[in-house]
Amino acid sequence: MNDFKTRLREAMDLRGIRATALAAESGVSKARISQYLHGIYVPKTDAVLSLAAVLGVSEGWLLGKDVPMLPANTPARDTVALPFLENLSPLHLLRYPVLGEIACGQPIIAEQDNDGGYVTAADAHADFCLTAKGDSMIGARIFDGDEVFIRQAEMVNNGEIAAVIVDNEATLKRVFYYPDEKRLVLAPENPDYEPLEFVGEELRSIRILGKAVAFQSKLS
Repeated sequence: MNDFKTRLREAMDLRGIRATALAAESGVSKARISQYLHGIYVPKTDAVLSLAAVLGVSEGWLLGKDVPMLPANTPARDTVALPFLENLSPLHLLRYPVLGEIACGQPIIAEQDNDGGYVTAADAHADFCLTAKGDSMIGARIFDGDEVFIRQAEMVNNGEIAAVIVDNEATLKRVFYYPDEKRLVLAPENPDYEPLEFVGEELRSIRILGKAVAFQSKLS
């Protein structure tokens, strides 16, 4: 499994992700990942699948096979090839698709923008980005016009900032979900705005697009 050990380390360095974060996102324990990196444990199929999904690489490549690193359905992205050296950390600038504007105030309709994309570091491991509109998230340092990078997910942890669809409109808020009460609260980061609260059947109109993992501001 030396090939797996080497490929796992290479993928982690490429994505800029540490064992702690990889464990949290993949469900594979940090101790087990450490064992993989030291070549003292053979990974099972489910672990390989989980790690490959988080790292954005093909399972075969991760296992050391002579196959492409990226999965066959991976969208084309702008990358910079660098030699694999311990003292080099690739910047990994990527161009993510822009899916319109997202409201930091009242929800607005999210429409796809096909005119290009925004560039950010790959360690965000995002799937798309949205342009923030309004000032309801200024307490989280997200201002009007910022590009917010979203990692696609159907649910996020309580307190995390997420892009959420409410009645086919998009908004960016902190999410708090109370399953016992069947209650969802979308909280702003600006005291001038009231939280949005949904209970019972109202939850059917809510869909989480994903977790906000990074943002990019423009200097005026």
